[in-house]
Amino acid sequence: MASKVLRLATILLIEDDETLRFTIARAMSKAGHKVTDVESLPLAREAFASGSFDIVLTDVNLGSESGIDFVEELRGQGYRGGVVVMTAFATVDDAVRAMKLGADDYLAKPVRLEELKIITERLLEQQRDSRHLRLYQRMRQVAHANERPIGQSPAWLKTIELAERLAKIPVVNRTEDYGSESGGAITTVLITGETGSGKGVLAKHLHSSSDDPKQPFVHVNCTALPATLIEGELFGHEKGAFTDAKEAREGLFEMADGGTIFLDEIGDLPLELQAKLLAVLEEGKIRRVGSAKESTIRVRVLAATNRDLEKCVAEGTFREDLLYRINAFTIRLPSLRDRGEDAVLIAQNLTDRLRREYGMSAIKLNETARRMIAAHQWPGNVRELFNVIQRAAMLCEGEEIKPSDLAIRARSASAEPLGAAEQFSVPGELLFDFDHGPHTAEEVERLLMLQALEHTRGNVSKAARLIGMQRSSFRYRIERYGIEAQVREIVER
Repeated sequence: MASKVLRLATILLIEDDETLRFTIARAMSKAGHKVTDVESLPLAREAFASGSFDIVLTDVNLGSESGIDFVEELRGQGYRGGVVVMTAFATVDDAVRAMKLGADDYLAKPVRLEELKIITERLLEQQRDSRHLRLYQRMRQVAHANERPIGQSPAWLKTIELAERLAKIPVVNRTEDYGSESGGAITTVLITGETGSGKGVLAKHLHSSSDDPKQPFVHVNCTALPATLIEGELFGHEKGAFTDAKEAREGLFEMADGGTIFLDEIGDLPLELQAKLLAVLEEGKIRRVGSAKESTIRVRVLAATNRDLEKCVAEGTFREDLLYRINAFTIRLPSLRDRGEDAVLIAQNLTDRLRREYGMSAIKLNETARRMIAAHQWPGNVRELFNVIQRAAMLCEGEEIKPSDLAIRARSASAEPLGAAEQFSVPGELLFDFDHGPHTAEEVERLLMLQALEHTRGNVSKAARLIGMQRSSFRYRIERYGIEAQVREIVER
């Protein structure tokens, strides 16, 4: 069994007891760490000014100065490394103050060297994870910098402008912060539109347009959460709250605190959960399953659906009071067929992006293909367009995409006539173009799986049932065909 590879640390040790300083420095050096040891805070500041340290290990009582005050000084300068405070006169008050000011751990003397080594390894691991998280956030920030959902039609621009205005509403708890007793504690926005019209894209854009887009954005697919576990997923649970609750776990609302939670397909929430969600929106407080304590949250709630919620209210499947709470601000997305030339703009953008992802050279849509895309009614909206372009981008072998590369099943009666050589129709059965290359069974199965996932919005179990495949076999083929990234993209859209 391979041993765990430990990263070595550079440590600044501040201790006025010469014997203890020597003992700790020698033990940590023997463990492979690089230790700079000093006896006072002035010397520590000099060392800190000329060197870089992963961990600072400091005594509390250092002559006329305090190691705890030095912790506050370091954190005020933006130091992100680990800090461990040690003292022979440990008190609860000192420990609490040290931790509040930024210490990661607090040790009572005599220091147990093995415990110190374990703490050092843990702090290094936390620093590595923190760096990875910051890198991920920075990469996402760069990727989405100045990125606006594609479209130039008046209907789409009006929708985007409304979303950007609503994004400026502060994320607060009106009951706690303003003492408001009416209108609910949490701001909500309802996003409606046909399936595949871009509700998820708009939700992300609204969050990105807020004053603090670095705050968390949590996407919840209400149809994908098991009915028996949905309360625990949304609001968290305590250890032992139910059979499989082996440890306490924070809920998605807690994880979104300070940012945005996007409740996709809210119309599919069970009625009993709708009542609990209403209480959260009204009071701005959540209670974990199995807990008697309430926690205050500050979060922006975006809810989306392609259902007619007023009809659902009439049918008794959606609470009327919840509808009135979430629809104070409503954004209605136009369908793709009502967005003029936007379909062509989106198609070319998708082509460029997918060809880059596949490691293929750039190609363009020819003029006839562009006319065909503009004329099509797109009942499946952007999701349908993505499927069509994905196939064309992968299988097109020429220098441009022609109508024969687009698996569009029907054309609008108002479409301009196509050239005889470029006319293409798809009957009720599958049609393959063998004139432009062979088609393998694996390729067909891969495309079938992707389209099933698109149809089920990334739900693997439902997609597997759609095509008559075992869920385990479906999972295996996702890895075999290397389409994990595309599956994640489908789930996030």
